Amino acid sequence: MASAALVDSNVFIALTRRREDSSLWLGSRFEDIYTCGMVRLEVLRGMKNPRERDAMAAFFNVLCNVPTDNNLWEQAAELGWELDRRGLIIPGPDILIAACALRAGVPVMTADKHFDDIPGLMVIAFPTP
Repeated sequence: MASAALVDSNVFIALTRRREDSSLWLGSRFEDIYTCGMVRLEVLRGMKNPRERDAMAAFFNVLCNVPTDNNLWEQAAELGWELDRRGLIIPGPDILIAACALRAGVPVMTADKHFDDIPGLMVIAFPTP
């Protein structure tokens, strides 16, 4: 079992589509599960079933939340600027998620390959069935 990771929204979305219980699936792999406001926004806004949405929101409430204060936004803006100068155009929400993981000092579990291009960020590839 890995000690910790910040779980990208695409992992939660994939688990939901597969009808997997995110808390059980992730809890069997990590001691500490991190999230941030951007992941919460991306996941909860797309959920159609109110009961499932409420359950997911409750799960987010017990995860380790990385706060997005002004310093984090400045770090994300700097990271995005540096990546753009290197020709690596990564969506803003993913830059923010990466900045949160870097702040927490944990890897990101994701299915997105572009996280591999972010300097200093550890990445755990989400296994696809």
